[in-house]
Amino acid sequence: MNSYERVAAVLAGQVPDRVPLFDSYWTTTVERWRREGLPRGVSPNAYFGTDEIVRISGDYTLQMPERVLEESATRRLYWDADGALRRDLHVEEGWTSQWLDFTIKTPDDWRRHRGRMAFNASRIPDGTIEAYRRARAAEKFVCYAAHACFHPTWMRLGMEHMLMLMLDRPEFVADMYADHARLVIEIYEGMVAQGLTFDAAFLADDLGYQAAPLISPSLYASLVLPYHKRLCDRFAADGLRTLLHSDGNVAPLIPGFLQAGFAGLHPLEAKAGLDVRELKSLYGDQLVLIGNIDVRRLAGGRDEIEDEIRGKIAVAKEGGGYIYHSDHSVPSDVSFESYAFAIDRVHHYGSA
Repeated sequence: MNSYERVAAVLAGQVPDRVPLFDSYWTTTVERWRREGLPRGVSPNAYFGTDEIVRISGDYTLQMPERVLEESATRRLYWDADGALRRDLHVEEGWTSQWLDFTIKTPDDWRRHRGRMAFNASRIPDGTIEAYRRARAAEKFVCYAAHACFHPTWMRLGMEHMLMLMLDRPEFVADMYADHARLVIEIYEGMVAQGLTFDAAFLADDLGYQAAPLISPSLYASLVLPYHKRLCDRFAADGLRTLLHSDGNVAPLIPGFLQAGFAGLHPLEAKAGLDVRELKSLYGDQLVLIGNIDVRRLAGGRDEIEDEIRGKIAVAKEGGGYIYHSDHSVPSDVSFESYAFAIDRVHHYGSA
């Protein structure tokens, strides 16, 4: 099987020749691996074959002019394309952001700026068609990718402010969610009009932290689910299944995800208490499970790595319905040698 056939089989409820491979890495991890044997000019995805799913995305920001106020090798203060004042700090895993201020604070602010959410040709980045052609030539499984509505809206309003508005002014938040979902669909349709065809959709919406979801299942159902469903329904109209990325412990929200129409969930953070074996018993006939390989175990010895891969993949692969991924992204305390051993074990235990 090639990459496309392997992932398509999993989404169709079939058993592939082996578990498909898909992963992501810290920048500092790649730098370390270069020193330890990863060839120059070769990405970890290409070297290990963890690129069987390719995501193609567009620009769904407010397209406000970016203004840099301060910049150095370790920090950057700027107004971003969504009108947020951000401070980016260089940390071990690359860059991390702090949101300091926002252009959008009230319904009047949104009314003044929502016209910036209109679709235009610049929302399909240069190089999109070429990236698509390369993926097709390599027989990869190609997803249309975007953030859904919860995550990009808090990045325009501030997390705490949006959470309070969800209770106090839900109609305002719903208005922003609706505009964002419409733009995600319009970018997709713009790409299709240029001749791109997709195998699935891949939506990101971080709804959890380590201990629990950021919102209750009832609030998800009343305010977020309708826009998740709108997106899933649009892709389903073209025969596409939709995968969801959400960090954190989102287990209480999974019934809502299924109601919205999601067909898969990624990355199943072990650090947040999720376990693919438990999820398999609960949802294995309804949901493709992607990830859950604990990166803390990958940083251990070979016995620990072997136990992690064998214990989870042997259960998760049964009947299909599982795609390998780390439980978030691979940090720099995982050596090149250890990761190579882990992928070897995935091939071993993940074969049909």
